[in-house]
Parts: sequence; C-alpha cells; structure tokens
Amino acid sequence: MSTKAEESGFVSRAGLKLASAMDHFRVDPTGLVCADLGANVGGFTDCLLRRGAGKVYSVETGFGVLEYKLRKDPRVVVMERTNALHVRLPELVDLAVIDLGWTPQRLILPRVRELIKPEGQIISLIKPHYESAKELLHLRGGVLDPSDSEKVFRRIVQAIPEWKLTVIGWMQSPITGMGGNVEYLVLLKNFGF
Repeated sequence: MSTKAEESGFVSRAGLKLASAMDHFRVDPTGLVCADLGANVGGFTDCLLRRGAGKVYSVETGFGVLEYKLRKDPRVVVMERTNALHVRLPELVDLAVIDLGWTPQRLILPRVRELIKPEGQIISLIKPHYESAKELLHLRGGVLDPSDSEKVFRRIVQAIPEWKLTVIGWMQSPITGMGGNVEYLVLLKNFGF
C-alpha cells in the first residue's frame, strides 16, 4: 500500500505539509534562494524544488540522510553535520522553511530571523509535543491531547512578536506527526514588512 508521500512523488510526508502551507499562504518560491533547516531526507527541499526554487541550502545535523536525487540536484547546496542554530549561510535567503524536532521555536526563530533578507519569509512547522511540558505527554509515544496541542501552539504564537517577527498566518497541518500528534505551520515575516 502506497503512502500519500509516495503518491505525491515527494521523498517524505514533510513535502505534503509544506506544499499545503505554500498553497494556503500563497507563497511562491519560484526563483527564490531558500533554506531548509532540518532537512532530514529532504521533504521540504523536494517541495521547494518542485515549486521552482532557484537554490536551496539544505541544512541537516545528520550525515548521508538527504535523498540522492536531491543531493545531485545543482540547485541544492548540501550542508550536512550542520546545526541550524549555528549555521552560517553565504547569503541571506528569501525564504526559510523549518522542520526541527527537539529544537524549540524560542531558540530557532530568532536565529532564522538573522538568515533571511529584511523582506524575507519563514514557514515553520510547529510540533507542540516537542514544545510542551513533559507532564502533558501521554506515557506511550509522547502523544499530546489535541486540546493541549492547541494551547501549546497558541502560547508559541503569542510569543513570536518577542522575537521581532510578525505572524502573517497559520494553519493546522493536514497530516499529523509521528504517533498522531497534531502539528501546525506558520508564515512569518520581519517586523515592518
């Protein structure tokens, strides 16, 4: 039985999440310089390339996990063994997309703000189960109750202006995370743009 990712042609389910967000937010990466932070096998990178991105810096702490077809694409700059919190890119990007597990938004968003052009945009996948207090997680699989997921998400959204970013829009991911956890995607810009 094929998965939705396989049916769509993306290298992972993450591609579907980003595609849904770009459609919802009406973000067109055609010709843009982009950064995929937490690339893993490359679902977000794959989606950006299929939507016409001019260049994608594919940043991942692991090594050898990015799919070969993405690795060999001339538009992809592979940056393995690189922590998104400490990455230095050779240029500012138009669009940064984020899919990180254990790194909280309060740490990554202020950092990513330094990586984008003043008028640049950020799409971040927020995973409340990684942002919540441990006592909210179920004993099996780290699954958060959906109502708790929403509370954690809203707390993060309320904090975003503290990091000098503006929330342009948000949506619930059409696909749950591992174990059925509810996830959200947000579109952000610098203050004043």
